[in-house]
Amino acid sequence: MAAPAVPAARKQTSVFAHARYVMSENPVTAFSFGMFALLALCALFGPYIVPYDPLASNTAATLQPPSAAHWFGTDQLGRDIFSRVVVATRLDFIIAFSSVALVFVMGGFAGIAAGFFGGWTDRLVSRLADTIMAFPLFVLAMGIVAALGNTVTNIVIATAIINFPLYARVARAEANVRRDMGFVQAARLSGNGDFRILLTQILPNIMPIMMVQISLTMGYAILNAAGLSFIGLGVQPPTPEWGIMVAEGAANIISGEWWIAFFPGAALMIAVFCFNLLGDGLRDIVDPQRRT
Repeated sequence: MAAPAVPAARKQTSVFAHARYVMSENPVTAFSFGMFALLALCALFGPYIVPYDPLASNTAATLQPPSAAHWFGTDQLGRDIFSRVVVATRLDFIIAFSSVALVFVMGGFAGIAAGFFGGWTDRLVSRLADTIMAFPLFVLAMGIVAALGNTVTNIVIATAIINFPLYARVARAEANVRRDMGFVQAARLSGNGDFRILLTQILPNIMPIMMVQISLTMGYAILNAAGLSFIGLGVQPPTPEWGIMVAEGAANIISGEWWIAFFPGAALMIAVFCFNLLGDGLRDIVDPQRRT
């Protein structure tokens, strides 16, 4: 008698049940997911819930310290820093998610192809990664943005390019280990082509380590965008962005207006810290071997 088929709804529910189990067993993972949820809410709804217009200046309220009226104080133009910090979350998240998605498609699939096929594909991808790694990565990002123009699109492209070697090397190493394993040979004997094997066998089995890489790169992408903005090659003022706000407040620290740079810098630190903590939890949730 044949065993009954497992309904699709039950299979989907088991994934969420496993995610709840991982977060309940690891308080750090639950805390990181809570931080991420808070940042995501700020990115989605921040422009609609902030008490002040982040671009509106008020010369009568310049350089005010944190108070009940202005929780994070005001800057040299009288703009509310709390509103600007919250609204800036959306732009920094867009840059981070877009650059990571782009480099995952480019570097991840290039690395999988290099590790699976070998030969000239491996040599081409490896030499391209070595060429990029030969440059100081932040200096390379500066050169790309300076050559293409300091727009959000070019910042995303520059961030994706400098992260290409990380994804390509990790994906290449993992695919190279798994290309001769039994489940791959069984899929090939079943009549599956190379492209189908890459998508259905190799990619799902390297996703746990790739999720850790994605989480770490998200934090680095935010730092890279903030660094470019800090030196004047990123997003241009008066657009709210954490790096710009830190740069604008750096000159006022000596005179005692510490809050102008402190709160955007704190938001930047919290976002990067959150993404660094997310890596292990995402690996445990995605890894099919850990799902029981």
